[in-house]
Amino acid sequence: MTQAPASLSITLQACAKTFDDGTRVLEPLDLSIAAGETLVLLGPSGCGKTTTLRIVAGLERPDAGGRVLFDGDDVTALDIAQRNVGMVFQSYALFPNMSVAENVGYGLRVRRTPAAERTARVREMLAMMRIEALADRKVDQLSGGQRQRVALARALAVRPRALLLDEPLTALDAKLREALRTEISALLRRLHITSVYVTHDQAEAMALGDRIVVMSHGRVEQIGSPREIYQRPASRFVADFIGAMNRLPGRMLAGAFHCSGGSIAWPQGPERAQEILFRPEHVRIAESEAVADLRGTVSATFFLGDRSRVLVDIGDDRTVTLEGAMRRPLRPGERLGLRIDAQDLLTF
Repeated sequence: MTQAPASLSITLQACAKTFDDGTRVLEPLDLSIAAGETLVLLGPSGCGKTTTLRIVAGLERPDAGGRVLFDGDDVTALDIAQRNVGMVFQSYALFPNMSVAENVGYGLRVRRTPAAERTARVREMLAMMRIEALADRKVDQLSGGQRQRVALARALAVRPRALLLDEPLTALDAKLREALRTEISALLRRLHITSVYVTHDQAEAMALGDRIVVMSHGRVEQIGSPREIYQRPASRFVADFIGAMNRLPGRMLAGAFHCSGGSIAWPQGPERAQEILFRPEHVRIAESEAVADLRGTVSATFFLGDRSRVLVDIGDDRTVTLEGAMRRPLRPGERLGLRIDAQDLLTF
């Protein structure tokens, strides 16, 4: 976009939210978003992520004492129009009685942008989203993906200093959702616009976020890069919520981590009850059962094209999942030894 406003930093200070009926939906939150960063708020329904986004937008006010700062300026009392942010909703929120071009230009018309400039900006946005051919169509003549492109174009047309997206791809089918996710990621990085993106989809969060804020029950569980969140989850909730995870009971004793089906070498530590967690892709097939950390019997296999998923019964009603490219097909009933590197184990 030409002459776009510079991206801004966003800071939330002690931002909590309690509704009129006394329900606390967001505990006091401190959060800093760098200029040009794409920050993803991730978590299950009801965790407080959309409330946080609405506080950033100016659609909700934080409880007394909470502050919202844009580039260090206090904007807590300003509404969404005064904050100059663009917002994209899951429901699109387009005007059915307007054409695509009229929808894209709506915010410019409200701001009384001169007609010639408005026309040029609308044309620029339609080209950016590759929907020029749809300019004269009504909203009810568009597919879900086309409607979301229109919603993005409308949000960007006013040249906002920040872009806020509230689960914009949820209503789309899986294939279209993945395609648009890729387009949005490329668009945000090209524009270098400060963005806050809300989703409950972990794959979406990993693909889009420079950093991810994982939330649960109105609280922040962890903030970090996608790699940090995945490889080193800070809590049991994050470990379970992000990606697939194997969980086995055991206890730390005499420098070894003992569990059903075998034992895994583990650093020396105090004797205490433990649970070990590890990712399916970190499980390897041992050359023989003699050198295996765990032993079991294949109970099911699933061919997924680029990889296979294998379920291994290690006894005591426990199953370990391994996933990856297999050198040979594995069959139910086959005995296997499994290896897991100590560095890939997690305990909480």
